[in-house]
Amino acid sequence: MKALIYTGPETLAFGEAADPRPGNDEVVVGVDAVGICGSDMHAYLGHDERRPAPLTLGHEAAGVILEGPGEGRRVTVNPLVTCMACPACLSGRTNLCPDRQILSMPPRQGAFAERIVIPERNLLTVPEGFALDKAALCEPLACSWHAVKLAAASSFVPPAAASALVIGGGPIGIGAALSLAAFGAGKIAIVEPNALRRPVLEAAGDFSVVASVEAGAFFDIVVDAYGGEASRAVASEAVRPGGVVVHVGLASASGGVNVRRVTLQEVSFLGSYCYTMTDFAETFAAMVAGRLGPLDWFDARPLAEGGAAFADIRAGCNALPKIILRPAG
Repeated sequence: MKALIYTGPETLAFGEAADPRPGNDEVVVGVDAVGICGSDMHAYLGHDERRPAPLTLGHEAAGVILEGPGEGRRVTVNPLVTCMACPACLSGRTNLCPDRQILSMPPRQGAFAERIVIPERNLLTVPEGFALDKAALCEPLACSWHAVKLAAASSFVPPAAASALVIGGGPIGIGAALSLAAFGAGKIAIVEPNALRRPVLEAAGDFSVVASVEAGAFFDIVVDAYGGEASRAVASEAVRPGGVVVHVGLASASGGVNVRRVTLQEVSFLGSYCYTMTDFAETFAAMVAGRLGPLDWFDARPLAEGGAAFADIRAGCNALPKIILRPAG
Protein backbone atom coordinates (compact mmCIF):
# COMPACT_ATOMS: atom_id res chain seq x y z
CA MET A 1 0.00 0.00 0.00
CA LYS A 2 1.00 3.67 -0.29
CA ALA A 3 1.97 5.55 2.84
CA LEU A 4 3.55 8.82 3.95
CA ILE A 5 6.45 7.81 6.20
CA TYR A 6 8.34 10.00 8.67
CA THR A 7 12.02 9.18 8.09
CA GLY A 8 13.72 11.88 10.19
CA PRO A 9 13.37 15.50 11.34
CA GLU A 10 11.42 17.49 8.73
CA THR A 11 11.62 14.59 6.28
CA LEU A 12 8.69 12.60 4.91
CA ALA A 13 8.76 9.97 2.17
CA PHE A 14 5.73 8.94 0.12
CA GLY A 15 6.05 5.37 -1.07
CA GLU A 16 5.28 1.71 -0.50
CA ALA A 17 4.67 0.20 2.91
CA ALA A 18 3.60 -3.26 4.05
CA ASP A 19 -0.13 -3.91 4.21
CA PRO A 20 -1.28 -4.08 7.85
CA ARG A 21 -2.49 -7.42 9.19
CA PRO A 22 -5.44 -7.45 11.59
CA GLY A 23 -5.09 -9.11 14.99
CA ASN A 24 -7.84 -10.48 17.21
CA ASP A 25 -11.01 -8.35 17.13
CA GLU A 26 -9.43 -6.00 14.58
CA VAL A 27 -10.67 -4.91 11.17
CA VAL A 28 -8.94 -3.35 8.19
CA VAL A 29 -10.11 0.17 7.39
CA GLY A 30 -9.44 1.82 4.06
CA VAL A 31 -8.50 5.39 4.96
CA ASP A 32 -10.48 8.02 3.07
CA ALA A 33 -9.37 11.06 5.06
CA VAL A 34 -6.80 11.74 7.78
CA GLY A 35 -5.95 15.00 9.51
CA ILE A 36 -2.54 16.41 10.40
CA CYS A 37 -2.37 16.87 14.18
CA GLY A 38 -0.09 19.05 16.28
CA SER A 39 1.45 15.86 17.66
CA ASP A 40 2.31 14.83 14.10
CA MET A 41 4.08 18.17 13.75
CA HIS A 42 6.02 17.57 16.99
CA ALA A 43 7.20 14.24 15.60
CA TYR A 44 7.98 15.75 12.19
CA LEU A 45 10.21 18.34 13.87
CA GLY A 46 12.00 15.61 15.83
CA HIS A 47 10.54 16.72 19.18
CA ASP A 48 8.66 13.55 20.18
CA GLU A 49 10.77 10.68 21.47
CA ARG A 50 7.61 8.53 21.57
CA ARG A 51 7.49 8.59 17.77
CA PRO A 52 10.88 7.51 16.45
CA ALA A 53 11.63 7.33 12.73
CA PRO A 54 10.85 5.50 10.54
CA LEU A 55 7.15 5.62 11.34
CA THR A 56 3.83 6.24 9.65
CA LEU A 57 2.19 9.11 11.51
CA GLY A 58 -1.47 10.19 11.52
CA HIS A 59 -4.36 9.24 13.80
CA GLU A 60 -7.33 11.48 12.87
CA ALA A 61 -8.97 9.15 10.40
CA ALA A 62 -12.21 8.13 8.73
CA GLY A 63 -12.84 5.58 6.01
CA VAL A 64 -14.54 2.32 5.07
CA ILE A 65 -14.13 -1.17 6.56
CA LEU A 66 -12.42 -3.34 3.95
CA GLU A 67 -11.98 -6.58 5.92
CA GLY A 68 -13.78 -7.91 8.97
CA PRO A 69 -17.21 -7.49 10.54
CA GLY A 70 -19.20 -4.67 8.97
CA GLU A 71 -17.32 -4.74 5.66
CA GLY A 72 -18.38 -1.73 3.61
CA ARG A 73 -19.40 0.32 6.66
CA ARG A 74 -18.37 3.99 6.62
CA VAL A 75 -16.64 4.79 9.92
CA THR A 76 -14.79 7.37 11.93
CA VAL A 77 -11.87 6.05 13.93
CA ASN A 78 -11.15 6.41 17.63
CA PRO A 79 -7.37 5.83 17.47
CA LEU A 80 -6.91 5.31 21.22
CA VAL A 81 -6.75 1.55 21.81
CA THR A 82 -7.15 0.53 25.45
CA CYS A 83 -7.27 -2.76 27.35
CA MET A 84 -10.90 -2.40 28.57
CA ALA A 85 -9.99 -4.42 31.70
CA CYS A 86 -7.93 -2.16 34.01
CA PRO A 87 -9.44 0.03 36.77
CA ALA A 88 -9.25 3.13 34.54
CA CYS A 89 -11.06 1.44 31.66
CA LEU A 90 -13.65 -0.18 33.92
CA SER A 91 -14.41 3.21 35.50
CA GLY A 92 -14.93 4.76 32.06
CA ARG A 93 -11.66 6.73 32.01
CA THR A 94 -10.28 4.82 29.06
CA ASN A 95 -7.94 7.69 28.17
CA LEU A 96 -5.92 6.90 31.30
CA CYS A 97 -5.43 3.19 30.58
CA PRO A 98 -1.79 2.40 31.52
CA ASP A 99 -1.53 0.07 28.53
CA ARG A 100 -3.10 2.43 26.01
CA GLN A 101 -1.83 2.53 22.46
CA ILE A 102 -2.58 5.03 19.73
CA LEU A 103 -2.28 4.96 15.97
CA SER A 104 0.99 6.66 14.92
CA MET A 105 2.93 5.54 17.98
CA PRO A 106 4.78 2.20 18.21
CA PRO A 107 3.71 -0.54 18.12
CA ARG A 108 0.90 0.86 15.93
CA GLN A 109 1.58 2.42 12.55
CA GLY A 110 -0.48 5.48 11.75
CA ALA A 111 -3.14 6.51 9.27
CA PHE A 112 -1.11 8.46 6.72
CA ALA A 113 -1.61 5.36 4.64
CA GLU A 114 -4.18 3.62 2.46
CA ARG A 115 -5.10 1.12 5.23
CA ILE A 116 -4.98 0.74 9.00
CA VAL A 117 -5.97 -1.97 11.45
CA ILE A 118 -8.00 -1.11 14.54
CA PRO A 119 -10.34 -2.93 16.96
CA GLU A 120 -13.91 -2.88 15.71
CA ARG A 121 -15.05 -1.36 19.04
CA ASN A 122 -13.07 1.79 18.15
CA LEU A 123 -15.29 2.60 15.18
CA LEU A 124 -18.45 4.67 14.89
CA THR A 125 -20.74 4.49 11.87
CA VAL A 126 -20.78 7.58 9.68
CA PRO A 127 -24.31 8.25 8.36
CA GLU A 128 -24.84 8.40 4.62
CA GLY A 129 -24.61 11.98 3.46
CA PHE A 130 -22.08 12.96 6.13
CA ALA A 131 -18.71 13.57 4.48
CA LEU A 132 -15.85 11.33 5.58
CA ASP A 133 -13.37 14.22 5.59
CA LYS A 134 -15.60 15.97 8.13
CA ALA A 135 -15.91 12.71 10.08
CA ALA A 136 -12.10 12.69 10.41
CA LEU A 137 -12.42 15.84 12.53
CA CYS A 138 -14.03 13.83 15.32
CA GLU A 139 -10.68 12.98 16.96
CA PRO A 140 -9.43 16.55 17.51
CA LEU A 141 -12.94 17.74 18.35
CA ALA A 142 -13.25 14.97 20.96
CA CYS A 143 -10.09 16.30 22.64
CA SER A 144 -11.76 19.70 22.86
CA TRP A 145 -15.09 18.26 24.01
CA HIS A 146 -13.36 16.34 26.82
CA ALA A 147 -11.54 19.50 27.96
CA VAL A 148 -14.76 21.51 28.06
CA LYS A 149 -16.52 18.73 30.01
CA LEU A 150 -13.73 18.87 32.59
CA ALA A 151 -14.05 22.65 32.81
CA ALA A 152 -17.83 22.48 33.19
CA ALA A 153 -17.53 19.91 35.98
CA SER A 154 -15.01 22.03 37.92
CA SER A 155 -16.38 25.53 37.36
CA PHE A 156 -18.45 27.23 40.04
CA VAL A 157 -20.06 29.20 37.22
CA PRO A 158 -22.15 27.04 34.85
CA PRO A 159 -21.08 27.29 31.19
CA ALA A 160 -24.26 29.14 30.22
CA ALA A 161 -23.33 31.97 32.60
CA ALA A 162 -19.55 31.79 32.16
CA SER A 163 -17.18 33.95 30.21
CA ALA A 164 -14.63 31.80 28.39
CA LEU A 165 -11.23 32.34 26.82
CA VAL A 166 -9.58 29.95 24.38
CA ILE A 167 -5.86 30.43 23.80
CA GLY A 168 -4.89 29.30 20.31
CA GLY A 169 -7.03 29.07 17.19
CA GLY A 170 -5.80 25.75 15.82
CA PRO A 171 -8.06 22.67 15.59
CA ILE A 172 -8.17 22.11 19.36
CA GLY A 173 -8.82 25.79 19.96
CA ILE A 174 -11.63 26.11 17.45
CA GLY A 175 -13.01 22.81 18.76
CA ALA A 176 -12.94 24.15 22.31
CA ALA A 177 -14.81 27.30 21.28
CA LEU A 178 -17.42 25.26 19.39
CA SER A 179 -17.76 22.84 22.31
CA LEU A 180 -18.15 25.72 24.79
CA ALA A 181 -20.93 27.10 22.58
CA ALA A 182 -22.57 23.65 22.44
CA PHE A 183 -22.44 23.55 26.25
CA GLY A 184 -24.30 26.87 26.34
CA ALA A 185 -21.53 29.44 26.79
CA GLY A 186 -22.40 32.75 25.16
CA LYS A 187 -19.30 34.85 25.87
CA ILE A 188 -16.36 33.19 24.13
CA ALA A 189 -13.10 34.85 23.12
CA ILE A 190 -10.32 33.23 21.10
CA VAL A 191 -6.74 34.52 21.16
CA GLU A 192 -4.98 33.84 17.86
CA PRO A 193 -1.80 35.74 16.91
CA ASN A 194 -1.88 34.52 13.29
CA ALA A 195 -3.72 37.23 11.36
CA LEU A 196 -4.39 34.82 8.47
CA ARG A 197 -6.44 32.58 10.73
CA ARG A 198 -8.55 35.15 12.60
CA PRO A 199 -11.18 35.64 9.83
CA VAL A 200 -11.72 31.86 9.67
CA LEU A 201 -12.31 31.73 13.43
CA GLU A 202 -14.72 34.66 13.28
CA ALA A 203 -16.71 32.85 10.61
CA ALA A 204 -16.84 29.60 12.61
CA GLY A 205 -19.12 30.92 15.36
CA ASP A 206 -20.24 33.84 17.50
CA PHE A 207 -16.77 34.36 18.93
CA SER A 208 -14.67 37.40 19.76
CA VAL A 209 -11.33 36.78 18.04
CA VAL A 210 -8.37 38.88 19.18
CA ALA A 211 -4.60 38.97 18.73
CA SER A 212 -3.93 39.26 22.47
CA VAL A 213 -5.76 39.45 25.78
CA GLU A 214 -6.51 42.91 27.05
CA ALA A 215 -4.79 43.66 30.37
CA GLY A 216 -7.22 43.31 33.27
CA ALA A 217 -9.68 41.08 31.37
CA PHE A 218 -10.75 38.04 33.39
CA PHE A 219 -12.58 34.86 32.40
CA ASP A 220 -14.37 32.13 34.34
CA ILE A 221 -13.03 29.36 32.08
CA VAL A 222 -9.74 29.42 30.20
CA VAL A 223 -8.76 26.68 27.75
CA ASP A 224 -5.07 26.63 26.83
CA ALA A 225 -5.15 24.90 23.48
CA TYR A 226 -1.52 25.72 22.71
CA GLY A 227 0.24 24.62 25.88
CA GLY A 228 3.46 26.64 25.78
CA GLU A 229 5.21 28.78 28.36
CA ALA A 230 3.74 32.01 26.98
CA SER A 231 0.18 30.67 26.72
CA ARG A 232 0.32 29.29 30.28
CA ALA A 233 1.41 32.72 31.48
CA VAL A 234 -1.59 34.29 29.75
CA ALA A 235 -3.93 31.62 31.13
CA SER A 236 -2.81 31.97 34.75
CA GLU A 237 -3.16 35.77 34.60
CA ALA A 238 -6.46 35.92 32.67
CA VAL A 239 -8.44 33.43 34.76
CA ARG A 240 -10.86 34.99 37.22
CA PRO A 241 -10.34 34.29 40.95
CA GLY A 242 -11.98 30.95 41.63
CA GLY A 243 -11.99 30.14 37.91
CA VAL A 244 -10.77 27.17 35.91
CA VAL A 245 -7.84 26.71 33.53
CA VAL A 246 -7.87 23.58 31.36
CA HIS A 247 -4.51 22.80 29.79
CA VAL A 248 -4.82 20.80 26.57
CA GLY A 249 -1.87 21.79 24.40
CA LEU A 250 1.55 20.14 24.52
CA ALA A 251 3.85 22.74 23.00
CA SER A 252 6.31 22.65 25.91
CA ALA A 253 6.61 20.88 29.24
CA SER A 254 7.26 23.61 31.80
CA GLY A 255 7.24 27.30 32.65
CA GLY A 256 4.74 30.11 32.47
CA VAL A 257 2.33 29.35 35.32
CA ASN A 258 2.02 32.01 38.01
CA VAL A 259 1.73 29.46 40.82
CA ARG A 260 1.44 32.15 43.48
CA ARG A 261 -1.61 33.70 41.77
CA VAL A 262 -3.13 30.27 41.09
CA THR A 263 -2.82 29.48 44.81
CA LEU A 264 -3.88 32.82 46.29
CA GLN A 265 -6.86 33.12 43.93
CA GLU A 266 -7.86 29.45 44.30
CA VAL A 267 -7.71 28.72 40.60
CA SER A 268 -8.38 25.17 39.41
CA PHE A 269 -5.64 24.17 36.95
CA LEU A 270 -6.53 20.95 35.12
CA GLY A 271 -4.70 18.80 32.64
CA SER A 272 -6.81 17.30 29.85
CA TYR A 273 -5.65 14.29 27.82
CA CYS A 274 -7.47 12.99 24.76
CA TYR A 275 -11.02 11.72 25.47
CA THR A 276 -12.91 8.74 26.78
CA MET A 277 -14.87 6.42 24.50
CA THR A 278 -18.01 8.16 25.77
CA ASP A 279 -16.58 11.58 24.89
CA PHE A 280 -15.75 10.36 21.39
CA ALA A 281 -19.30 9.10 20.83
CA GLU A 282 -20.84 12.28 22.29
CA THR A 283 -18.66 14.43 20.05
CA PHE A 284 -19.60 12.58 16.89
CA ALA A 285 -23.29 12.73 17.78
CA ALA A 286 -22.95 16.50 18.24
CA MET A 287 -21.16 16.79 14.89
CA VAL A 288 -23.84 14.86 13.03
CA ALA A 289 -26.58 16.90 14.72
CA GLY A 290 -24.93 20.14 13.59
CA ARG A 291 -24.20 21.33 17.13
CA LEU A 292 -20.53 21.98 16.26
CA GLY A 293 -21.18 24.04 13.17
CA PRO A 294 -20.65 23.31 9.46
CA LEU A 295 -17.13 21.87 10.04
CA ASP A 296 -15.77 23.64 6.97
CA TRP A 297 -12.49 24.96 8.42
CA PHE A 298 -10.12 22.53 6.73
CA ASP A 299 -8.12 22.22 3.52
CA ALA A 300 -8.09 18.80 1.78
CA ARG A 301 -5.05 17.61 -0.17
CA PRO A 302 -3.80 14.30 -1.65
CA LEU A 303 -1.68 12.18 0.70
CA ALA A 304 1.09 12.28 -1.91
CA GLU A 305 1.36 16.03 -1.23
CA GLY A 306 1.66 15.50 2.51
CA GLY A 307 5.27 16.69 2.65
CA ALA A 308 4.29 20.08 1.24
CA ALA A 309 1.36 20.26 3.66
CA PHE A 310 3.66 19.75 6.64
CA ALA A 311 6.02 22.41 5.27
CA ASP A 312 3.12 24.87 4.93
CA ILE A 313 2.08 24.27 8.53
CA ARG A 314 5.71 24.70 9.61
CA ALA A 315 5.85 28.04 7.78
CA GLY A 316 2.52 29.23 9.23
CA CYS A 317 1.12 30.05 5.80
CA ASN A 318 -2.06 27.96 5.98
CA ALA A 319 -5.02 30.08 7.06
CA LEU A 320 -7.34 27.17 7.78
CA PRO A 321 -6.87 25.43 11.15
CA LYS A 322 -6.72 21.89 9.72
CA ILE A 323 -5.26 20.10 6.71
CA ILE A 324 -6.90 16.80 5.74
CA LEU A 325 -4.95 14.34 3.62
CA ARG A 326 -6.72 11.92 1.26
CA PRO A 327 -4.89 8.69 0.35
CA ALA A 328 -7.05 8.29 -2.75
CA GLY A 329 -6.04 11.75 -3.97
